[in-house]
Amino acid sequence: MKYRIIILFSLIIALCPSFARGIEVTKMTCELSEAPLTIDTEHPRFGWQLQSKVNGTRQSAYAIELYNVDNGKNELVWTSGKIVSNKSQLVPYSGSKKLERTTKYVWRVMVWDENNKPSSWSRKAEFRLAPSAAFLNAKWIGFISREKANLPSGRHFHSTVLKKPENKALWAAIDSASSKSVYLRRSFTADKKITQATAYVCGLGHYEFSLNGKKVGDGEFTPLISDYDKTVYYNVYDVTANLRKGRNAIGILLGNGFYNVQGGGRYRKLQISFGPPTLFFKLVVSYADGTTKEILSGADWKYSFSPIIFNSIYGGEDYNACLEQKGWNKPEFNDSRWLPVVVQGAPKGKLRPQQAPSVKIMEHYGVKSVNKLSDKYVLDMGQNLSGFPEITVNGKRGTTIRLTVGESLNPDGTVSQKNTGSKHYYEYTLKGEGDEYWHPRFSYYGFRYIQVEGARLKEDKVNSNLPLLKKIQSCFVYNSAQEVGEFNCSNKIFNDAHRIICMAMRSNMQGVFTDCPHREKLGWLEETHLNGPGLFFNYNLTKFIPKVMQDMCDAQHSNGLVPSVAPEYVEFEGDFQDSPEWGSASVILPWMYYDYYGDNSLIIKYYPTMKRYVDYLTSRADNHIVSHGLGDWYDYDGKKAGFSRNTPIPLVGTAHYLWDIQLLSKAAAMVGNKEDEVHYAELAKEVKKAYNDKFFNTATRQYGNGSQCSNALPLFLDIVEPQYKADVLANLVKDIKAHGNRLTTGDVGNRYLFQTLARNCLNDVMYQMNNHEDAPGYGFQVKFGATTLTEQWDPREGTSWNHFMMGQIDEWFYAWLAGIQPVPSEPGFQKLVIAPQVVGDLKHVSASYNTLYGKVAVNWKVENGVFTMNVEIPVNCSATIILPNKEKRVMESGKQTFTVNI
Repeated sequence: MKYRIIILFSLIIALCPSFARGIEVTKMTCELSEAPLTIDTEHPRFGWQLQSKVNGTRQSAYAIELYNVDNGKNELVWTSGKIVSNKSQLVPYSGSKKLERTTKYVWRVMVWDENNKPSSWSRKAEFRLAPSAAFLNAKWIGFISREKANLPSGRHFHSTVLKKPENKALWAAIDSASSKSVYLRRSFTADKKITQATAYVCGLGHYEFSLNGKKVGDGEFTPLISDYDKTVYYNVYDVTANLRKGRNAIGILLGNGFYNVQGGGRYRKLQISFGPPTLFFKLVVSYADGTTKEILSGADWKYSFSPIIFNSIYGGEDYNACLEQKGWNKPEFNDSRWLPVVVQGAPKGKLRPQQAPSVKIMEHYGVKSVNKLSDKYVLDMGQNLSGFPEITVNGKRGTTIRLTVGESLNPDGTVSQKNTGSKHYYEYTLKGEGDEYWHPRFSYYGFRYIQVEGARLKEDKVNSNLPLLKKIQSCFVYNSAQEVGEFNCSNKIFNDAHRIICMAMRSNMQGVFTDCPHREKLGWLEETHLNGPGLFFNYNLTKFIPKVMQDMCDAQHSNGLVPSVAPEYVEFEGDFQDSPEWGSASVILPWMYYDYYGDNSLIIKYYPTMKRYVDYLTSRADNHIVSHGLGDWYDYDGKKAGFSRNTPIPLVGTAHYLWDIQLLSKAAAMVGNKEDEVHYAELAKEVKKAYNDKFFNTATRQYGNGSQCSNALPLFLDIVEPQYKADVLANLVKDIKAHGNRLTTGDVGNRYLFQTLARNCLNDVMYQMNNHEDAPGYGFQVKFGATTLTEQWDPREGTSWNHFMMGQIDEWFYAWLAGIQPVPSEPGFQKLVIAPQVVGDLKHVSASYNTLYGKVAVNWKVENGVFTMNVEIPVNCSATIILPNKEKRVMESGKQTFTVNI
């Protein structure tokens, strides 16, 4: 009966006399990815965007067909039938048949418009399910076991602890070979016609994979980092086109990454080792006759040390090209002198397919200026960034070039690493065979300047015996999450602020969101929610944020603490390990994800993590007050920044505790836990009362000591009782004016200050507070010469000049100046609000944001007292337009222009 229905439905579609003209299905996704090679669920969700040239077009129904096309099949697995719904994202598979692991499926969709006219069928889009644990049956291999390497255990070896003699002795006793980079290879024969080949690869800390002499994929620092005792990511590659009938060769280059952090006499923030470099590999080759061949990592592989003679994620990398073995990863290479690998113990963590985008070389920057010093050159590349240099050089065999990178200069013009971790450098020893091209594989740094020693530039005719550096550029390396936002306006300071914020975002979008790309490279968590809206507006984080949540889940302690850093490679002490503003990312971030994507899967999946963290904070609270943490970190008072000084730490910590409880109560309702919903709702009431009793002064109508953060935070979280809100808000503005229309907030307080002003129609105050070139302010950072965000409001105080902390104004640019906001009761941007704010001397604002449904674009200008705005809304979406004169309009999809006098 089921199949009769399927056939009947197909016939109806085939005979349908009229298709909806102008409506087209585009950008099809499965589990929010386009044509994913692996999805880690048996219940996939489908999504698609729609395009039409007709305004007001919307979807009224859809139909999906799913086929098994593995190994030449074309089997219809499921058809949804016509479903009356405007849902075009996160549409669940609801077939009765269980989908098979590693099987290749394709699907297509047809939609009906508002007039009940169908579109044509979409193209077919592919996806595959991740393999089972039993399928991942290869061995872990390397060149030395952890036991023989004598590597210390523990996560307490940060830079201060490492100075103690007993800890120095521990690390001095290890086998020095355990940090070396190695080549691994395996050759095999494919003796039949190949129809499909898939490789499953995990090399720790990082790897480079090649087949028949050519690199597979374009990732760097693959796989993404994790807590290797909890989670280990592998990558999946379709290598059908890389193989050939006959002899083939697999080549793997292994490096240390965070899996094996050692010192080597150079900078390291910490030392930790989960073991020496190791490889898991499985290749499945399918032949035309229906048979398969598997190549697994095991004792039949061989290894040799690579030309990378030193590699450290913190200290840099050295490469001796004289040690290269030409053709080492090709079938015809003679590996008779190579050694058999050691079968190692597997990492403790669970093997999971990497779903988040890889880190890649995303941009290149050339030399802007050259300063010749006595025996070296210092090159200004013009942009502070995360990455490494890339060179083309020609010279004598055995000569060595040193590249020292940094973001600032010493008084004598040499590169400084004073505030970013020293020593970090790269060395390349030439093989003397014409032009030689090289860049590091397993280390990166934050830098703008490159100091070159041991080479000459073209212009230098004096040191002709030195190698000629024919080309050098900076490789900007960051996570390849798709850019989805654009912003521009008539105010240069705001444009510059947006630019340096985006550069800081990119520099610190690595395997995690780092705070800086040099000194720490760690996943400090507060920035993920405090800068979260700016991140969401600028980048597609549908796959990256789930990875961050898994990091937090893996890092959570048995008592419920979510530490400030995840993965927690090193256990810091006291408030640096345990600060509510940082750990609260585990509760806030799933809701932010829900707001932007309409996807509640993180709330459901990580509800236990959220609950355990809230219960942990409850255990630390005294009469509902949480007194520990860093508070409004790096707030501004004209002195070198640090712990919160303008605002009481308990006021900040308890506010986040209260917010966590409120969000947890909502989450409990979402997962259907009525008991928890009621319990945490009651607890929130008690904490709110305790907060107001403790911190609110009814006489002065202020919180805490009356600082900007003290008043903005309870206003933002709606803690203030209604009868006092106007007075608290007035006191907040009074304090801003008392400081010369300047802010005093820091890393934590910025967002709450900015959004409190915007939400309360005080965008003119927000404008004045940020439209200047004095400290503290974005204009001052740019005037100082910063090309990314600096760690402190005043970069003259030193510390990092590439730090992802103070970028919270970007949310204001998109959500308030452009006015692009989701409807709070209907997250995901299928329904949205466009409410631009015309403030100050702004003459125009242009912004766009690619939602899951398509691009939302706003472009407005003011000329001669007339406000004109062009708006674009994706098909199947609608918007409420709120114009500057408070007039409201309802707009369906398409393009429309609005004009009012102001």
